[in-house]
Amino acid sequence: MTKQPTYWAGNLRILRSRKKISQQQLAALLGVNRNKITAQESGKTRNPRLDDLVLISSFFRIDLETFIKADLQQASEEQLLALEAGNTVDLTGRHIRILPITVDSHNEENMEYVPAKARAGYRNGFADPAFIAGLPRFTLPELPRGKTIRMFPISGDSMEPIPDGSHIVAQYVEDWSRLKPDTACILVLGGTEEDIVFKLATNCIKEKGTFLLRSLNPDYTPFEVPVNDVLEIWTFISYLSKVMPEPAAI
Repeated sequence: MTKQPTYWAGNLRILRSRKKISQQQLAALLGVNRNKITAQESGKTRNPRLDDLVLISSFFRIDLETFIKADLQQASEEQLLALEAGNTVDLTGRHIRILPITVDSHNEENMEYVPAKARAGYRNGFADPAFIAGLPRFTLPELPRGKTIRMFPISGDSMEPIPDGSHIVAQYVEDWSRLKPDTACILVLGGTEEDIVFKLATNCIKEKGTFLLRSLNPDYTPFEVPVNDVLEIWTFISYLSKVMPEPAAI
């Protein structure tokens, strides 16, 4: 059987540093000798006592399996914030992945369009290169080059004055922690009735482990979704619509 790699030492260093506390301060908070913390962070203690594992993982509010088996150095900022907020984050599966893209003959990224008929299957196929390769491509002038861009259909009146049936052109967000409050976004959701939503998103991961989603239409009540239900985020660039805007009231 292949030996399972463990990441206790490195994860302990990362989490302590993120709290901006020294080894001495951590030892005092835990009621242990500083040498114990130093030995564990350096990897000199190859098999820490179970009591120490439970004590330290409880202090950082990280479940023991994640603390030992997940390499937090590979985790994104939003995943680390979710973990530190006491949420369970799957760092070994769907949350750490490479975004599938397609390229043209000049090795430039294509811009893919998610048509209405493919929308329902997108959250199941968003990480499948074959599914992404089967999406139609589009081009538009004056879009940023070298960025990952897709176009999504929306329905309903929750984001009026952007009309029902519009198509949202959006750019992929890799680091969710950089989102400014009320950023217009396409969010791909799992574990909810809605699969793709267009909302003003505010990152509340550190405080609640959620995103607060708000509509432009004041008739719709803001709501929160757990960070674990968010599969992808794409920030608004522009929209296309066949609807002629109403003339301004005189």
